[in-house]
Formats: sequence, structure tokens, C-alpha cells
Amino acid sequence: MIDSKSVTIQGARAAFLGALIIGLSACGSMQHYPAAPALASTPDHPYRIGALDTLNIVVWRNPELSAIVSVRPDGRISLPLVEDLVAAGRPPAELSREIEKSLAKFIREPVVTVIVNNFQGVSTEQIRIVGEASRPQSVPFRQNMTLLDVMIQSGGLTDFADGNGAVLVRGSEQGKQYSVRLKDLLKRGDISANVEIKPGDIIIIPQSWF
Repeated sequence: MIDSKSVTIQGARAAFLGALIIGLSACGSMQHYPAAPALASTPDHPYRIGALDTLNIVVWRNPELSAIVSVRPDGRISLPLVEDLVAAGRPPAELSREIEKSLAKFIREPVVTVIVNNFQGVSTEQIRIVGEASRPQSVPFRQNMTLLDVMIQSGGLTDFADGNGAVLVRGSEQGKQYSVRLKDLLKRGDISANVEIKPGDIIIIPQSWF
């Protein structure tokens, strides 16, 4: 069953992003925002399991209970003897303890290890690159991630991008907007234009009108 509230929120986000991209494209590099800070401290940010992650769940000395499973879009997983367990949003170690608790009803002193094989991460912590990137997409956040890391993963800029007119929207700061110099970073090799990324950041690259 689809959650109508979630659909409404996702639609509102999409509409906001679309309007922001159009506005940036229309104004080009005339927009003036403060430069993104070079450092964005996210110390010891623990990875949290996301929907569509692939998990290798190992139950020590019980191979028949071990399994490789995908986290369903509803954030849950099912295992032998354990059904509909919430996985999304939890660190792997926390999920391991929850599975042990569930299996303790059937076997003595279970020891469980959860290994994440395919990383997607929690949707609210993914980095989104939209607009004139070669491959607009969402990528999972990782510790010490930088703007250069994100742009390499998205294939750089298109020929029509206004790279120095790009904007970083920081969700962890209530949507505060910063300017980033993607053209200087990617085309001119100016490493001073590289900045650290935070979970949930959105990078919006407008089209150049010149």
C-alpha cells in the first residue's frame, strides 16, 4: 500500500527542485550566495542501512539460517524464522542484535553478523546531483566525501553547464544555499574550489545562457 503522505512529500520535493533549477537557469551566474565552507565536519558518521541495500546476514554455526537479502522498498527484510524485520535506518550492528533477539526464540545464543554488500543508504542522507551534470543521480554519502568525489561519480559537467553558477543546498542547515565553483574545480583544476560534502546535500547545476 502506498503512503499518500510520502507521495505528497516526494512530489513537493520534486516540485521544489524543479522550480529551483528553472530559477537558477534563468538567472545563470547572476545568483549570489555565500561560498560553501571548505570543511563540513561529520565526525564518525555511522552508516545506516537504506532501502534496496543488499545484506549478507551470517548466523554463526547455522548456515541454513544465513542469507543474502535485499532490503525491500518498505525498508523491511525477511529471513528464515524471521519475517518483516525493519532494517532501513539502522546501523548494521544494531540490526545484528535485533536478529539475534528474534532468533533466540528458536536457537540457543545466536551470533549474527550483518554485512552490507550493495550500498544505497538512507534516502535523506544521499547526495543528489541535478541539472547539467553528465549523469544526474543520487549517490550514497561516505565519510570525508568532497565535491570532487561527487562530480567524478556523476561524470562531470555537460557542455551547456554554468559550472561556476552551481548551488549547493544543505538540508542539514534547513536548506541554506551556497555557491560552488564547479567549472574552476573540474575544468581548471583549481583545488581551492573543492569543498567537503554533508549527508543530504543537493548540488544543482544550472544551464549556461552564454
